[in-house]
Amino acid sequence: MNKNLRTINSALELKEQVNASLNDSDKFWREQAETFKWSKPFTEIQSGDFHDLNIRWFDGGELNITENCLDRHLPTRGEKTALIFEPNNPNEEARKLTYRELHDEVCRFANLLKKQGIKKGDVVCFYMAMVPELMIGVLAAARIGAVHSVVFGGFSANALASRIQDSKARLLVTNDGGFRGDKTIPLKDISDEALQHCPTIEKMIVVKRTGQKITMNSPRDLDYQIEIQSCSTVCEATPVESEHPLFLLYTSGSTGKPKGLLHTTAGYMVQVALSFANVFQMAEKDIYWCTADIGWITGHSYLTYGPLLNGATTVMFEGVPTYPDGGRFWEVIEKHQITHFYTAPTAIRALEALPLELVKKHNLNSLKVLGSVGEPINEEAWQWYFKNIGRSECPIVDTWWQTETGSIMISPIAHHTECIPSMATYPMPGVEPALVDEKGEIITSTEATGNLCLLRPWPSMARTIFGDHDRYKQTYFSTYPGKYFTGDGARRDQSSRYRITGRVDDVINISGHRIGTAEVEEAINEHPRIIESAVVGVSHPIKGQGLYAYVIFESQTDTTTLKKEINDLITKMIGPIAKIDLLQCVSGLPKTRSGKIMRRILRKVAEGESDQLGDTSTLLNPEIVGELLRGRQTLKEG
Repeated sequence: MNKNLRTINSALELKEQVNASLNDSDKFWREQAETFKWSKPFTEIQSGDFHDLNIRWFDGGELNITENCLDRHLPTRGEKTALIFEPNNPNEEARKLTYRELHDEVCRFANLLKKQGIKKGDVVCFYMAMVPELMIGVLAAARIGAVHSVVFGGFSANALASRIQDSKARLLVTNDGGFRGDKTIPLKDISDEALQHCPTIEKMIVVKRTGQKITMNSPRDLDYQIEIQSCSTVCEATPVESEHPLFLLYTSGSTGKPKGLLHTTAGYMVQVALSFANVFQMAEKDIYWCTADIGWITGHSYLTYGPLLNGATTVMFEGVPTYPDGGRFWEVIEKHQITHFYTAPTAIRALEALPLELVKKHNLNSLKVLGSVGEPINEEAWQWYFKNIGRSECPIVDTWWQTETGSIMISPIAHHTECIPSMATYPMPGVEPALVDEKGEIITSTEATGNLCLLRPWPSMARTIFGDHDRYKQTYFSTYPGKYFTGDGARRDQSSRYRITGRVDDVINISGHRIGTAEVEEAINEHPRIIESAVVGVSHPIKGQGLYAYVIFESQTDTTTLKKEINDLITKMIGPIAKIDLLQCVSGLPKTRSGKIMRRILRKVAEGESDQLGDTSTLLNPEIVGELLRGRQTLKEG
């Protein structure tokens, strides 16, 4: 869509670009980067590798990402709609902002941040509903060189506080409350609770949305709607170095503490823009809708930055797919004549289970491209999506990428590569994947199964874990030295196409949200009568994966009551997205003689694969396996 970017226009061109990007990486990425606006030209394309982990892209250059998202479009697209906001309540009028109007609002918000003393390098935290001011605020922070850290509005006060404490944010932006289906979330009250433990926060800006009663604490709390009135629509963008931090985004890991992944400016901008243009293949008048929350990486890369860098019209949705009924997605597509629709397999499976009449009563003929994100999509859901939403005509771009990668890494190219159910197909330009066996050896045969690694740095990769570079090295580069280990398994077919098979580490993908088992276990172990716990993923018909908890309890009890108590704890410490689905009380956990829990056995028991437990003779307590099998819970029973 951006005529300057060298986008892919055929299957042959994909192959050519991938080869060019790997054979002469500097030349390829220089050509892409030079299509953007720079305050100062870069002098070096890339330095650092997976051994030294001091990776840098486009060094010597200075720029501001919002000039590339907004200012450079004003001469030709100033009156084009940049953002369509679809409210939670279908009876409330949608709000539209042109590129010029969005630019003005971003400048006003940027001036408000400056008025509060926020400067280049400061961290601004956002804990908000999906309202336009969230996108505007994120861009406003970037415009003055501040670092944005968005915390998903479904997280608890404890989870919000821990992320603010880690990032040392100086200012928090929140809403009075947020609408989510038929619920109202008390975001300001949760923020107040969190800030009791966050001494670095100097000011809180409150954007009124629901009108619910809140307490404003002067002089800390500021009313956005009042303060913004005196702010000018003129705010020069602050040039920042190519490697200047753009945002922090916290994601769960295999240890209890969430990881603050740090993304920098120039490399992220260039690769996100290019991947959006390539994967979705949008025309100038197309309308694009990504259903993700900005609290997740998809909302950063493919609701906000990717579309705006390409001058597209992007749709932001406040609600949920089943409110006021299960036809809401299809109603919005018809209403706004959406051409490109990007959502998660969880939503697809949930809507697939509802009466097809909810789809049939809406005209979806505007759709040209469908997308899937967040987890591998199963074949049944893919076929339903293709047939009933895409009229058996729209390609489905089944995208694989991660918070850590910043941008799409493996995906079909709409209209130009064959879309095969449940397959992410081919890597994007600049991406060099490999399958690795348990010994760390690269599997050279074309058709193979193994652990998915990436062999070379790419521009949009997270540079570090904020404040803990050693953890960054340990998490991603210690399993297979010299390679980035994705934590996913994959299969490659005879045509070198990839199919992602899911997580192979202690992170569980629930409805596209990554939850670390250690974080959940930490919450469960706060229960005064639970001695020890272990959590694993289990297949779930809607969410893809659910949580199965094994707990050692000091006495037998009604598990229904215990499960509620545990889920209340999890909701308080993490948020409702991490609630357990199944609970099994046990007298012990399968452990090696060194005391390590053998999670492989717990996963096999949870899935009912009793014939695939493997060797249990190395266990300290092999007799526990029989107890686990006898007490196994299922979703139907549980």
